[in-house]
Amino acid sequence: MIVTFLGTGSGAPSTRRNVSGIALRFVQTGKWWLFDCGEGTQHQILRSPLKVSQLEKIFITHLHGDHLYGLIGLLASRSLRNDEASAVELYGPPGVDRYIQAVMDVSPVHLHYPLHVHIIEEGTVWENEEMTVSCRRVQHRVPAYAYAVVEKDRPGAFLADAAKRAGIPQGPLYGALKRGERITLSDGRVFDGRDFVGPAQPGRKVVYSGDTQPCRAVRELAAGADLLIHEATYAYRDKELAVRSGHSTAREAALLAREAGVKALCLTHFSPRYENEDGDLTMADLLAEAQDVFPNTTLAEDFASIPVKRVRGTVGETENPCYNE
Repeated sequence: MIVTFLGTGSGAPSTRRNVSGIALRFVQTGKWWLFDCGEGTQHQILRSPLKVSQLEKIFITHLHGDHLYGLIGLLASRSLRNDEASAVELYGPPGVDRYIQAVMDVSPVHLHYPLHVHIIEEGTVWENEEMTVSCRRVQHRVPAYAYAVVEKDRPGAFLADAAKRAGIPQGPLYGALKRGERITLSDGRVFDGRDFVGPAQPGRKVVYSGDTQPCRAVRELAAGADLLIHEATYAYRDKELAVRSGHSTAREAALLAREAGVKALCLTHFSPRYENEDGDLTMADLLAEAQDVFPNTTLAEDFASIPVKRVRGTVGETENPCYNE
């Protein structure tokens, strides 16, 4: 799992930051998902390692333009570049279907692949045997949602050395033990597969807040997350602006991360007012106020990537955990 930021600014694009767009890449499959699609997102994709043909799912947090206006262009370009592109599943709040249809009615877009639009509500949005995506309603000026991508726990490592020491012959019996089944040897001895499998490997969890004031829904959704991506449009000194516009400050996002017990916090969706390094408040000030509360905080930058690594439990005499992307 690798998170790549395609846009980290708020409101309108600037010379340093595009508006909201976040990619979640799955290294083993080559597929990736997009969270929000502000204006110019397809240009950002062209400048990144991402391939638009491998885009599998799109999740929209809310219908403000800086999270949405790049959607139709991206879908149309994906069709033009590949006549045999695979289907795209799109998830978003009520109205996203009407938005897509209205634009396509006025400016006809002929997609050469199926586009399946799903209107979300709180709860599980999508699930398969490996992971789930869920959402919660957050506090913003329009209906808005935060998303959690949760990887399911994986079975622990098979303890082959223990099986050998027990005198269990290699072959199909090892497969049964790996699945946690009970086996009986020809000499009558019975073994429980659960005794030959290490601890389950915990799945990873990535949460993206979208636009929101600090709220319990995000805190609950993010509980124990490996990575929380939270908006921090303003510095705490500008809290009045944050309240007025339904956004969060860097300090408030850090407080929420600490309360939720997340492992890492990455802030995004910054107001351009802090980009002037000679201004009263700068991006360094946003980072400092967040790290004062939650030290493991970073600031997102366009095209920056964050690997979300899986921690594998220890086996045998190994003391140090093993990490896998």
